[in-house]
Amino acid sequence: MAATTGIMIKIALIAAVMVAPLITETAAAAAMAPPQISCGRVTSTLAPCFEYVLGGGSVPVNCCTGVKSLYKESSTTAARRNVCFCLKSVTSTASPAIIKNAKALPGKCGVFIPYEISPTIDCNKVK
Repeated sequence: MAATTGIMIKIALIAAVMVAPLITETAAAAAMAPPQISCGRVTSTLAPCFEYVLGGGSVPVNCCTGVKSLYKESSTTAARRNVCFCLKSVTSTASPAIIKNAKALPGKCGVFIPYEISPTIDCNKVK
C-alpha cells in the first residue's frame, strides 16, 4: 500500500509540474486582455447624457467627459461591439427624437464612432 501511495504522489507531482505552466500562461493572457465593457458600465458612464438625449438642448460637459472616456475604453473590436449592442438595445424602444439626439451625441462631444447609433445597426459589422 505504501508503494502505491508513493507512486500516486509522484504522478500527482509530475502532473502538477506539467500543468503549472499552462495555468501561468492562461493567467497571464487573462491579465493582459482588456476588460469587457458591460451595458451597466455604458449606462453609468453615459448617465450625465440622459437629460440631453431625452430633451435636447445643450450637452452637459460631464456628458462629453463620459462619452470620451467610453470611447477611450473601447479600444478593441470586441469592446466597440459591446458598446454598440448596449446602445442598440437602449434605442430599440426609444422615440425618433431620442434616437436623433443619441445619434448626434458623439459628434457634439468631438468623438467619431465607427457606426451610427440606431436600433437597426448590425453591431457584428463594427470593427
